[in-house]
Amino acid sequence: MKPVYITSDNIITSLGFTTAENMESLNNHISGLKMVDDPRLYPSPVILSLVATDLMENRFSGILAKFKKDTPATHFTRLEKLFILSISEALSKTGTNPNDPRTILVISTTKGNINLLEERYKAVFNHRRIFLWELGRIVAEFFGFRNAPVIISNACISGLVAIITAARMIQTGQFEHAVVAGGDIASEFVISGFQSFQALSPHPCKPFDKERTGLSLGEGCGAMTLTSSPIASEEPSVIYAGGAITNDANHISGPSRTGEELSLAINRALAKASVAPDEIDFISAHGTATLYNDEMEAKAIGLSHLTPVQVNSLKGYWGHTLGAAGLIESVAAIHSIRSGRIFRSEGYDQPGVSVPLNIIEHHESKPVNRCLKTASGFGGCNAAIVYQKL
Repeated sequence: MKPVYITSDNIITSLGFTTAENMESLNNHISGLKMVDDPRLYPSPVILSLVATDLMENRFSGILAKFKKDTPATHFTRLEKLFILSISEALSKTGTNPNDPRTILVISTTKGNINLLEERYKAVFNHRRIFLWELGRIVAEFFGFRNAPVIISNACISGLVAIITAARMIQTGQFEHAVVAGGDIASEFVISGFQSFQALSPHPCKPFDKERTGLSLGEGCGAMTLTSSPIASEEPSVIYAGGAITNDANHISGPSRTGEELSLAINRALAKASVAPDEIDFISAHGTATLYNDEMEAKAIGLSHLTPVQVNSLKGYWGHTLGAAGLIESVAAIHSIRSGRIFRSEGYDQPGVSVPLNIIEHHESKPVNRCLKTASGFGGCNAAIVYQKL
């Protein structure tokens, strides 16, 4: 199989519009989770991590000018703007050419333009814009991608599945380059849906903690470029070393009670990367702070003989960004590998799962050669990826 190099990336969250801005906020223990009182999103105040709208609009105007687009900014939805901004920043740091027939765009999202169901948008955008393929078409056409984009929507593992899909396309020789982007926004539909499950915490989320009371939602967009060809860089090269996907088929929303199926994804990812459990330097966990997800994930880590390995969840900084989570958290993990800096699992104070985990309680500088990234989602889907420094 061809190696898959990660050549550039970007993160947009409440903590910033670039990877550097987000990593600086993490390093300074800054969380973007705030109590938001906006009746258009939910009738009562709710903890959210929201991208700054004014800054987004300002930056998007600059992107329209940069790409010499005559289309007004109002033509694009909030999510489309986030995708275009994040992909643009990632492309600016690499030689990847969207118009190259050897380049593919892979997009991950759970809900897409779901906010267009709201009355305030129905008169503004054509109803077709709610279809995921239409979102993909608009983003692809903005940059001039020659190939039709691949759209991944597989609950909260969508981001990791998109990366795995793009990597496999490169490994099998279908394409030489891939641009992968994942995004979702906070909307009335999404917030109400999670509230109906009684899954939202009234306080900033506390992954793996004894006092955790549910997840916190966030919005954002992550992007990265993958290629079969290494490029000269002052930063250490990081590769996608292996990934796997499983499904436990336990329940439409509840995860496996044993963790065996996520453990299977982890074991397969390690095997594809030719890596033993004791060679993993830290785990970037899904860590939603819901009662059952954290417990299941802890059991899976134990079954895969990874309990000594340091673990964090970054959702205490920017919330659960759904289809963006796999991309955003992967980019952060890759920068931990490059910088040798791992981050505290924000919100964690005391053990709250049945399998003892080595939760990262303080930022730490250490050599990091390999990271395991995990994710799980509704429908019992699971995914795991190993990232490795060369």
